[in-house]
Amino acid sequence: MKRQVSLEEISDGRLYSRRDMARVGCGGCRGCSDCCRGMGKSAILDPLDVYRLAQGTGLSMDAPLPDKLELNVVDGIILPNLAMNQENDACGFLDEEGRCSIHPFRPGICRLFPLGRYYVTADARETQSASSFRYFIQVHECPAPNKTKVRIEKWLEQPELARYEAYILKWHNFLARAEVFVREEASEDTVKDLNLCLLNLFFLKPYDLTQDFYGQFEERLEMAKELYSL
Repeated sequence: MKRQVSLEEISDGRLYSRRDMARVGCGGCRGCSDCCRGMGKSAILDPLDVYRLAQGTGLSMDAPLPDKLELNVVDGIILPNLAMNQENDACGFLDEEGRCSIHPFRPGICRLFPLGRYYVTADARETQSASSFRYFIQVHECPAPNKTKVRIEKWLEQPELARYEAYILKWHNFLARAEVFVREEASEDTVKDLNLCLLNLFFLKPYDLTQDFYGQFEERLEMAKELYSL
C-alpha cells in the first residue's frame, strides 16, 4: 500500500540498513496492543505470511475467517489482510488478554512495526521497480515511552533475513508491475482474470509446508510473469 506522504512527515529523517541500530525497542511496553487495533485494512499480507500462518495455525486463504483474514483491493490488486474485530476494532488474533496469539509466526508487517520500508530506484525514470529498500522509523505510530536502540535485524526476527529481503524486493516489484498493468489495461475482464490468477497462484493454491517457501514462490512468480508478461 502506497502512502502519499513525505519521509519528513512520518520519520526521523533517517534511512537505516538491517545492521543499523534504531530507537524502536519498547522496554516500557506492557502490551497495550495499540499497534494491533484500529488498523483498518492496512495490515496487508504477502505470500510468505500466508505460508507461515498455514504452518502455525492451519488457516488457509481458501476459507478465510472473517474475524481473522479478509480480502480487499489494494492499488488495483486483490490482496489479503488481517481483519479487525467489529466489536473492539482489534486484530482477530489477539487473545483475551490483548496479547498476540500467533507471535512466533506473525506476519512481516507486524515484525516490521514501527519501522517502514522506503524503496529506492536506481534510475529516476524507472517507476515500475526498485533496486533496493531501506528502513525508516514511523515516529508517530508507537506511543510507548523511553524507546531503546535495537539492531534492526534483531528487531525483525526474520530467519534468513538477507534471503527474506531479496524476496520482499521481488514481491514489491512484481506488484508494482501488476498495478501498472491494471491501471493501463482497458479490458475489465482481463483485469479480473489477472486478479483471480494472482490470488489463486500466490494465496489460495496450497504451499507444500514441508518444503522451502522461497523456491515455491520463485516458481509461481515466474509463472505469473510469463502468463501476463509482467
